[in-house]
Amino acid sequence: MLFGRVKGTAICSIKYPGTEGLKLLLVQPLDKAMQPQGVLQVAADVVQAGEGDLCMMVRSREAALAMPEIKFVPVDLALVGIVDDLEVRPDGEFDYTLKKGNNRYT
Repeated sequence: MLFGRVKGTAICSIKYPGTEGLKLLLVQPLDKAMQPQGVLQVAADVVQAGEGDLCMMVRSREAALAMPEIKFVPVDLALVGIVDDLEVRPDGEFDYTLKKGNNRYT
């Protein structure tokens, strides 16, 4: 999985069958130090992320499998999770935790 920060929205006038209704977002990929890596990319959003959200992304076949309706669509990057809290430990190990309270995805 990869990290990315949502920077904006992409709008299409024509979409491939099976991708109608999917929100497309502009995402800045991030490295392990949470610094920008590479250029902005377009990702299909299946978790209702918003601008500024830190997200987990998947590529290739996993991105196509993340689609809600049809499982074979030409999608190469998908947002599959929104990171609520991220703690980077001194040894470089990541710890993912959810904040207490209501979470709309549980």
